Amino acid sequence: MNEQTLSPTVKSAMRTLDIIEYVVSCRRPLVAQEIAQALSIPVSSLSYLLGTLTERGYLQREGRRYSPGPGLARLQGPAPAFSLAERAAPLVRSLRVQLNETSSFFARQGWEMEALVTETSDHALRYAVQTGRRTPLHCFSAGKALLAALPDDAFERYLEESHREALTPTTITDADALREEVRLVRQTGVARTREESTPGICGFAYAARVDGEVAGAFSVAVPVVRLDEELDRRVVAALTRTAALFDIA
Repeated sequence: MNEQTLSPTVKSAMRTLDIIEYVVSCRRPLVAQEIAQALSIPVSSLSYLLGTLTERGYLQREGRRYSPGPGLARLQGPAPAFSLAERAAPLVRSLRVQLNETSSFFARQGWEMEALVTETSDHALRYAVQTGRRTPLHCFSAGKALLAALPDDAFERYLEESHREALTPTTITDADALREEVRLVRQTGVARTREESTPGICGFAYAARVDGEVAGAFSVAVPVVRLDEELDRRVVAALTRTAALFDIA
């Protein structure tokens, strides 16, 4: 099978691997034109691939020249040193591709949570998450998933110490109501919100574990107008699979 008969996705994957192998084998920094000529890759396609590889750290750029990046070293040896965000990123991208809804990964920081990774839906009507932003736990689906993963004594301490602002008319702030929410999450595994942080947005989340310890939560945000029973089912199934894959990755 020659390159012309390959699907665009397979062709892109092969070109990506060719670029990495060629840059590493040359043992000197290369300009894009050299790579394009050596591998017969159109400059328009090469520019996108080089940008992606540089962003992920597999190549590094100094001026106009490209050389192997620090990301390659992480792939070597029995225990690559991936950060939590790097480990979650491909799974968040997969969630977004499967559902075409904004997908994210959050980690708890005290009585708040931080968005470590996010991929935004390409629908005209969509919810956007700002990476690095800290948000309260009580009114986001990922926050509820993280609260449900706490031991009972830690959850009760959260109820005593946290300030729970009502961001919308449907935000749940009452301690007893949050206890009931946590009970349901622990029972079903899936945390849900409906317009509790942002009007018109529903959230779904599932806690992610590594060796039995909670590391964060995957979440999906869906506009109310697009949410039906079929999409609800698909979101829950995708989150469940994603969390399981994270634990064995």
